[in-house]
Amino acid sequence: MTIYNYLYYIILPVLAVCTVIIFVRFLKGPTLSDRVVALDLLLTTGIGIIAVYSILTDQPSFLDIAMILALIAFLGTVAFSYYLEKREKNE
Repeated sequence: MTIYNYLYYIILPVLAVCTVIIFVRFLKGPTLSDRVVALDLLLTTGIGIIAVYSILTDQPSFLDIAMILALIAFLGTVAFSYYLEKREKNE
């Protein structure tokens, strides 16, 4: 079994199933924190899918896109934690 077969038949289906499960968690999340964590995890799964696609197509430029997406996800998480901290101080 080559690395390409492993990526096609094991990694991509696992990432697809994870994406569906995380999206359900995003829709059903009882609190805002649950939804933000699910959104962050969706972005991380998307980064994994982009990385696998980059390996399969042998185009390393997609890894730059994945890195930018990771930075945006990190900044979003930091902004949300800052918002929660300010909200707790006001209450």
